[in-house]
Amino acid sequence: MRQELLSLPKGLAEEVSKNLVMVARLIDEDPEQAYAYSRIALRLASRVAAVREAAGFAAYATQKYSEALAEFRAAKRMTGSVELWPVMADCERGLGRPERALAMAGEPEVQKLDKAGQVEMRLVAAGARRDQGQLEAAIVTLQSPELASSSVQPWTARLRYAYADALLAAGREDEAREWFGKTLEADKDGATDASDRLAELDGVEFVDAAVDLADVDVDGEGEGDLDIEDVIDDEDDEDAAEIAAAERASDVAEYYDEDDEEYEPLEQSAADADADDAQDSGRNKA
Repeated sequence: MRQELLSLPKGLAEEVSKNLVMVARLIDEDPEQAYAYSRIALRLASRVAAVREAAGFAAYATQKYSEALAEFRAAKRMTGSVELWPVMADCERGLGRPERALAMAGEPEVQKLDKAGQVEMRLVAAGARRDQGQLEAAIVTLQSPELASSSVQPWTARLRYAYADALLAAGREDEAREWFGKTLEADKDGATDASDRLAELDGVEFVDAAVDLADVDVDGEGEGDLDIEDVIDDEDDEDAAEIAAAERASDVAEYYDEDDEEYEPLEQSAADADADDAQDSGRNKA
């Protein structure tokens, strides 16, 4: 990329570079914003292959598959590289043309891909089979030396996950559980939700007992379903009598001595009286 940008005037190269950096930074967390930056870079330097490629990935991330495919094709023409072949095939899937993706999986370009690219192409082809309702064919497509290997590569978790998911879709639950487990072994970065899928298969449910702060009106402006004061008051009402009783017990323990003839009971405070009333009221309601 750096070499390609050197072909531009210095000021223009810097501007394009800044936009490409923003595309890379935002494409996962804010793809729409990344797409906006890619359009600026494209407008400034449409004849730079790296710009066309970045624009393609930004469009792909926002599911603008026709646009992404056009950009990838342009980048391929400029560089002569087949590196983008799998993602181009996946764009065909996104456009509802799985048969074209499968046709691309059989083209000579696939043999020119590195191992990671070939695995990616296999994943796309399996996805295209599933698009056509051919679950067993998708499973067979994923069966490969790379899947059977115990060596963990950057693509291992995704390959195992796709295989487990296809097995589950085909009703082969026991095998799917086994392969979700193998996915988890390879997925050190948590790139997949294999642990959640395993939990679902085992009937484990996760319950969050905490109050969702999004539903609480913290500032009293009425934007949440619950008023923060209501949440606090509910909790306080439940424990008011117990807290007051504990405080009185602490006072007695500190000041009361049964052997002290001069002992006089402590006067009940207004707060204690209120707490006693709350406790009596609670018992009456019960």
